[in-house]
Amino acid sequence: MTWEERVTAIKNMGFTERQAGFLVTVMLYAGVCLGRHYCTFARIAYGQKMHDFFQTLLARRFVTARGCGHNRARLYHIHHKPLYHAIGEPNNRHRRAMSLPRAVERLMVLDGVLADTDRTWLATEQEKLRHFTLTQRIPQGDLPVLRFRSEDSETPRFFPDKLPIGTDRDGRTHVFVYVANRDVPVDFRAFLERHAELWRALRSWTVRLLVPRHLTGALPLYEAAFREHVAAPLDPRMLADLRWYFHARRSRPLDCEERFDQAARAFRAPRFQALYRAWLERGDAVLDATLSPVLADALTWGTGRLESTILPHSYVRLLPLVGTA
Repeated sequence: MTWEERVTAIKNMGFTERQAGFLVTVMLYAGVCLGRHYCTFARIAYGQKMHDFFQTLLARRFVTARGCGHNRARLYHIHHKPLYHAIGEPNNRHRRAMSLPRAVERLMVLDGVLADTDRTWLATEQEKLRHFTLTQRIPQGDLPVLRFRSEDSETPRFFPDKLPIGTDRDGRTHVFVYVANRDVPVDFRAFLERHAELWRALRSWTVRLLVPRHLTGALPLYEAAFREHVAAPLDPRMLADLRWYFHARRSRPLDCEERFDQAARAFRAPRFQALYRAWLERGDAVLDATLSPVLADALTWGTGRLESTILPHSYVRLLPLVGTA
């Protein structure tokens, strides 16, 4: 469905166009919101119009509300299945109940989207697949994916991070959002490895790091991780040793203990731990790609970059325990 079709479908359920646009935005990108988000979207002052809107949603049992930590703000969760069905997303995971720390992460994503409304944002897996395979003509093999395997089947999940991707009006520049939710960039490294092949195929791309104020001290670690994974191709001789180590780590041959221990010490850095996890998922192509200078060249020429946005709101106050977002 197009954006216009989704908004029209929600309007037909008894909402104004402005209210419908907001509900579509929240359902696609977060599933949860605060009162201030509606005020930002609608460009109105915090007051009676906002209060009446959410009271209507509560009365119709389209949302539930809960208190947030030590703050008086109310967190609204849009869960009504007919609403999601109307926008073509009846099984969207945003309908499901989520922990408060997870909900706060989704609020950060919503803040990031609402702060950049001039861009077109891709929300769902299918939207991203259509855009990159049909519009950008990128093979599915170059897209970020996790494969969930059972004894007799394999289910691919493309764009498993479930984060919005923005496109400029010309369709050539792409913004990949990532929320800094830990004081160490372990998950960020995995995100970088999953997207590396896609970025090599794009003309221009930006990684936009959304950083809550209570984690600004971790920003240098995220920037260092980005440089390690994107701006530093591996030397072929190092790659040969790394390839041997990964295969040995998986099978642990008993006749190479000394060499294995030496390699384990040499490749104990976080970059190589992230590469190992990616290699287990996608095989030797992950290692072969580390020789490519394409991403480093993109940084040099300015067609690829990392930018950091310090989110202006305090999220710690929404949590019962500081630092769990």
